[in-house]
Amino acid sequence: MKTRISQAYPNRIEVRGRDLTDDLMGRLSFTEFFHLLLNGEEPTEEQRFFLDLLLVAIAEHGLMPANVAARMTLAADPDSLQGAVAAGILGAGPVVLGTSEECARLLESSNEPIAIARGLHEAGRKVPGFGHPVHKEVDPRVERILELADERGVSGRHVERARGLRDAVEQVWGKPLPMNVSMPIAAVMLDLGYPAAAVKAVPILARTAGLLAHLAEEREEPIGLALAEKAEEAVEYER
Repeated sequence: MKTRISQAYPNRIEVRGRDLTDDLMGRLSFTEFFHLLLNGEEPTEEQRFFLDLLLVAIAEHGLMPANVAARMTLAADPDSLQGAVAAGILGAGPVVLGTSEECARLLESSNEPIAIARGLHEAGRKVPGFGHPVHKEVDPRVERILELADERGVSGRHVERARGLRDAVEQVWGKPLPMNVSMPIAAVMLDLGYPAAAVKAVPILARTAGLLAHLAEEREEPIGLALAEKAEEAVEYER
């Protein structure tokens, strides 16, 4: 058995072959350090820039289910900050927050965008990376990510395929569906050389920061129990 990530010794800590205190602390930002941990090497300037950008883009999005679950968990057990964070992260699935890896798999597919769209439509499935309960027409995060990817010369085959898939979805569904933030996260990361398996790490890490903010506020201005009460009021009991 072996690991290439880190080892702690009595007088030093080594991370990816580098001395934590003498080399990394004070030199790398947390984003750069995250990249090093994840990939085993320090990021290029473009990888650092866009990893930072994508973490900021998806860290917070209001009282979405993950944040509500975390607040309600903390309300039930005020001493379990870690449990409340875990409750929020456990909701990072294919419906909320966790679709970026599915988007990456679609973008890596050898099928043409129109064939992908038709296959999903015929199967009665939703298209990962499209549609949003709030941003009905345009997800503003999408436009900013793609704009910066174009400006900085990062847009490549996967960004092109994401745009082609948007056109194919509109054609097959007979109406435009807004691309949501999961698709450009996947496209830009793939074009920057990240493997598809690493894509979901970004929303999970980013949303952890958002959850911690909600939980800090929950301790100061609790709404978790009120959210639970509203949920009970909204659902009708049937015998």
